[in-house]
Amino acid sequence: MDLGIKGKRALVCAASKGLGRGCAMALAEAGVDLVINARGAEALEATAAELRGFGVKVVAVAADITTESGRAQVLAAAGAVDILVTNAGGPPPGIWSDWERDDFIKALDANMLTPIALMKALLPGMITNGWGRVVNITSQSVKSPIPQLGLSNAARAGLTGYVGGTSRQVAQYGVTINNLLPGIHATDRAVSLDSGVVKARGISMEQAQAERAATIPARRYGTAAEFGAACAFLCSQHAGFIVGQNILLDGGAANMTL
Repeated sequence: MDLGIKGKRALVCAASKGLGRGCAMALAEAGVDLVINARGAEALEATAAELRGFGVKVVAVAADITTESGRAQVLAAAGAVDILVTNAGGPPPGIWSDWERDDFIKALDANMLTPIALMKALLPGMITNGWGRVVNITSQSVKSPIPQLGLSNAARAGLTGYVGGTSRQVAQYGVTINNLLPGIHATDRAVSLDSGVVKARGISMEQAQAERAATIPARRYGTAAEFGAACAFLCSQHAGFIVGQNILLDGGAANMTL
């Protein structure tokens, strides 16, 4: 399918690895020029080189998008964009008694306030142009809270509420905002979560992965490539009537009808 976005320009955050990289790859394949960001310069440059293989222009900016100075650096390099994909690593797991106020503030800064700041900076240009796409990578925990991920549950739920209202204010200008809610995918985040199970229970990584996969109706972890394909569709010309939605990509793990 021709997504109709060849020649558009996108900013993709946390794009050197995992789900962000999957989104960047799918957009590059669709002919979208890219500004990509991550903290690690080496991995980011390697991803940029691979993306250029699709024949698109790629600008790589190594910076911490969750800081004010990092966002300023990225936004200065990005300029006006047609597509924004927000993404940042999730906060660490734990239990309710582990977290203090500073832990919540850090989680909010990374997973709620950072994407909001990026949207505030870039939505005006999209509105002026009469076309834009924003996709926020959040979590299945928005619909089905994960007990050990209370920091993530809280921060991402706040972002969801913001998007719910904002998306319906900007849709009249041809700008859509939607959230993609990943379950477990074969990324560094899954390795981190599974490593916690290994340490807590004294089992092998293979056993931890097998047990987690058994809880997913698809009986496997998702891939960054299939996640990226879903992101690229939401960024396409065909998705202009999808507004303010929270779309699960979790292999059926969240057992619900809504």
